[in-house]
Amino acid sequence: MPKLPTMPSLPEVAASLGVSEHAAALCRDSELIDLHIDTFIPPRLWGYDPLVRHRAALFGRAFFGHLDTYRMADGGLKGAMWSITTNPFRTAAGRWTTFQRNLAEIQALVSRSQGQLAIARDLAEYRAVRATGAHAMMISIQGANAFDAAPDGFASIPDRLVLRATLVHLSNSRLGTTNSPSSALRRDKGLTEWGRHVVHQLNQAHAFVDLAHVHAQGIDDVLEEHDQSQPLIATHTGVDGVRPHWRNLSDRHVKAIADTGGVVGIIFAETFLQRPGGPRDGAMVVEHMEHVAKIGGWQAVAVGSDFDGAIIPPRDLYPRLVQHMLDRGWTDEHIQAALGDNYLRALGLLRPGSQAPCLG
Repeated sequence: MPKLPTMPSLPEVAASLGVSEHAAALCRDSELIDLHIDTFIPPRLWGYDPLVRHRAALFGRAFFGHLDTYRMADGGLKGAMWSITTNPFRTAAGRWTTFQRNLAEIQALVSRSQGQLAIARDLAEYRAVRATGAHAMMISIQGANAFDAAPDGFASIPDRLVLRATLVHLSNSRLGTTNSPSSALRRDKGLTEWGRHVVHQLNQAHAFVDLAHVHAQGIDDVLEEHDQSQPLIATHTGVDGVRPHWRNLSDRHVKAIADTGGVVGIIFAETFLQRPGGPRDGAMVVEHMEHVAKIGGWQAVAVGSDFDGAIIPPRDLYPRLVQHMLDRGWTDEHIQAALGDNYLRALGLLRPGSQAPCLG
């Protein structure tokens, strides 16, 4: 059996966080899945070990040090998309070589975890991993220029190990234009021909096309090129309908994602979420989720924290987030859907077949 962290009792969790036992139980009993964590960045930068319990990061909740396997278990996090983020300042060949090394290192982390972590590539594998009690790690790429120099593009990645690719990140690339302020450096804000080709490659591999960080004109191009039988996804974003911001999605694009059967994961970054006069705690996350539900339906709501991605999150998340949902009148069904069931439905639509478990 895997050597998993011991979870505190529900009364202990409720008392320590100031939430109801019902909120603590909902969080623990739900398939809580985070659509975007960057917890693989700190191990790459300075050797941070996510298999060890950490008490506090150097800068508190700012920037890095948000997660480790123990705090994941404490918060009830059952699975997450672990991102391998691309350094755009390397050459194309250097990005591909570095990505391959990072993919091997993330697999080594799984092996070293003694069963705490296991890789899942589709819904069947997710279920198999969770049956062992392990955290289901779904590998993703942030910045699809990682495989610009790969012999067969995305198809060069072995064993379908990567489940999703964010087309661009914070800088413009060969694929297209970012929605960050650096988009001002490029006149054409849409996808390039290579970017359109990559969308087709992701469709062929039944991998999620992630619209987080993509300029609005690029999203329109994706909608033209994308196989509409597969769900689109935006893994870590806010929404303009609550807080207009370059980082956030328009209502039109929220609806377009929902129409494909996809989901919108709400980021936990105060900078992108907090509106003037609005809540200053985790309720700001819930406001954005409620707007997604208003525009795209409850089935489109998901969680995408961006923990360890150089963000500053509100202080009260996971069980406290559930308490905010309860306080605002959410039903248990809607809470469980937003925490993970909606994403699992989309995952089943994306890769309907099953494979033998890939448990690392």
